[in-house]
Amino acid sequence: MPKDDEMTVDERYKYLRRLHQRYDGADRTTRAKLLDEAEAVTGLHRKYLSHLMNKPGPIRKPRTHQRGPHYSGQALHAVAVVAEALDWICAERLQPALREMAEHLARFGDLHVTPEVLEELGAMSVSTVYRMLKRLRQDQPRLPQRRGRPATGLTKEIPALRLPWDLTEPGHFEVDLVHHCGPETSGDYVYTLQWIDVATGWSERVAVFGRSSREMIRGFDRILARCPLPILEIHPDNGSEFLNRPLLAYFGERVQGVRISRSRPWQHNDNRFIEQKNSTLVRAMLGDIRLDTRAQCALLNRIYDTCWVYYNLFQPVLRQQTKRTIQTPEGGWRVQRTQDVAGSPYRRVLRSGVLSPQAAEDLAAIYEITNPLALRREIRAQLDELFALASRSQ
Repeated sequence: MPKDDEMTVDERYKYLRRLHQRYDGADRTTRAKLLDEAEAVTGLHRKYLSHLMNKPGPIRKPRTHQRGPHYSGQALHAVAVVAEALDWICAERLQPALREMAEHLARFGDLHVTPEVLEELGAMSVSTVYRMLKRLRQDQPRLPQRRGRPATGLTKEIPALRLPWDLTEPGHFEVDLVHHCGPETSGDYVYTLQWIDVATGWSERVAVFGRSSREMIRGFDRILARCPLPILEIHPDNGSEFLNRPLLAYFGERVQGVRISRSRPWQHNDNRFIEQKNSTLVRAMLGDIRLDTRAQCALLNRIYDTCWVYYNLFQPVLRQQTKRTIQTPEGGWRVQRTQDVAGSPYRRVLRSGVLSPQAAEDLAAIYEITNPLALRREIRAQLDELFALASRSQ
């Protein structure tokens, strides 16, 4: 039986309780057929099923004594501190980072760990971490506070395609622009220019005021000066803010050999990686507030400088490992996906080997001296300042 189709313990005993009503009083032949059915459905041994069916009392007695905790209170506290430092991410992303991040936070005095606690953290399964998080983060807010056209002219010269999900070479960036206009699109306002590397999840964000070629080039200059990865391909949508001759000439001068591609017209899921991060790293954090002054743009860039360290060096991300189509028992079809072990973009970039020795040394130095828990609090304070500034300008 495939693992996804296995019964839970409660489902198994619920089925056996109903089967017991048919089994009790049946003749020998019927009982044999019922045991065959139960063995096929539950996967339990026939002798054990026979024992359960012939019991005079209830099949499963209620537990009289609750099972004691398997993990110590110190380990639970360590999970809570690491989870807060990484902004209460899901168990699948948190579990691989528990031990390393606990040791990292201990260097800053935010956590006291012993070899026994580290051993417990390393032994925790994803299911255990999930159950812990279900209790721990009930009242803990996450860092976020608020919740193409057909080709013509120059666009025809740029190939339209979809970047493969299984790219392994860093440097292929999906690019997009997020509007911060609020309910009105009139006048000049702030945009977020975001880049996402498909292979590693490395993200770059910068705020620009308006979307003229001059402002966009300033934004690209800021990203190119900071991004440690080689720029092999830039893949925006079909917006005219990206596909114009000044910007194409700019990339030809600044990044030798870069490939420019674009998403296919009317294919809204072609830039799925950047669209996901637009939601989780920009919209969820800023909501739909209107930002329409250069002071707000400068403050947002300060926030993005802090987020650059937090999300790239510390926040684990999942990456799809396999994808296949399987047939369901009902005769339909569904896509089955598996994810790899969660790891931060920084760790993935290190494993790729594309960093220069100097870039690897610089990132390692930032990682060693940075407390992600303090960094998260700094981002929250900066966001409060931005929201206050935005409310005063309304």
